[in-house]
Amino acid sequence: MPIIPSAYTKPPFPYVNGHAQTIFPSMFRKVAEPTYERERLELSDGDFVDLDWFRSESDQLIILTHGLEGSSERHYVKETAKLFHEKGWEALAWNCRSCSGEMNRNLRMYNHGDIEDITEVITYANQQKKYKQIVLAGYSMGGNIGMKYLGVNGKNIPTNIKVSINFSAPTDLLSSVKLLDLPKSWFYSNRFRQKIWEKIQIKAAQYPGVVDLANYKKVKKWEDFDTYFTAPVNGFDSAQAFYRFASCKFFMEGISIPTLLVNAKNDPILTPACNPVQLAKSNPNFHLEMPEQGGHVGFTARNSEYSFMAIRGWEFVQETL
Repeated sequence: MPIIPSAYTKPPFPYVNGHAQTIFPSMFRKVAEPTYERERLELSDGDFVDLDWFRSESDQLIILTHGLEGSSERHYVKETAKLFHEKGWEALAWNCRSCSGEMNRNLRMYNHGDIEDITEVITYANQQKKYKQIVLAGYSMGGNIGMKYLGVNGKNIPTNIKVSINFSAPTDLLSSVKLLDLPKSWFYSNRFRQKIWEKIQIKAAQYPGVVDLANYKKVKKWEDFDTYFTAPVNGFDSAQAFYRFASCKFFMEGISIPTLLVNAKNDPILTPACNPVQLAKSNPNFHLEMPEQGGHVGFTARNSEYSFMAIRGWEFVQETL
């Protein structure tokens, strides 16, 4: 599928550049609804994830996956769940391990390349109701997870999964990591690292002797952090092995359902390597949209209670179902 021209235009003041378009929605955009019904899903390895449902009588379901250090409470998740619910759909926003407000049990938490948990979430959802149609929605890391799931499994996914919509996905994790080390990315790097570091310290207390917190003094760049903490906690020999495993661009060729990826060209934490242009030209199921503006999971829309992400996601679903 050729690259799709985007209808998204620059939002109004004060969203003047990619940083403002990223930071302001993240800090100030609030979505009151939905009021979720929480359910705990016990996983096959003895751990758990928390599921937040926005119920309806519908046989159509959207499953939403949040970004790094996000949760079902993030504005981009809630507004899309709200919009689809208003259109008559049921919504399930699941929280990755350690992201629902309670630390998970096992040593490993979550990561960009983990598709085991989303597989169990999808299986569980299908056991609850005979859904006619399921849409997968992913944001940032969540988009990477969802598209890797689709790529790895190809045509061997449940037949009722019909469409995938994704925004601001770091499909090439190594390039994003290098970008985070640049001075202009200090705000994002520091914010992510502080949140994850807090969890790493909890893990060290849960599993004495497994994580050496003293290595934090050796961290000079993001790859160091992944070398000393992310990789060992998640069972990888090196940061490089983790990046290869976690980057969905290495698996996306197998995508077999209509899949939309919208990455803004002014996204401050994604590089051009995260835009799989060649795949968009060779795989008729993969649709790539690269608006000039939008930031990272920002995409504020003019004169609308919803962002462009929610609106565009709904439009794409209607175009392809």
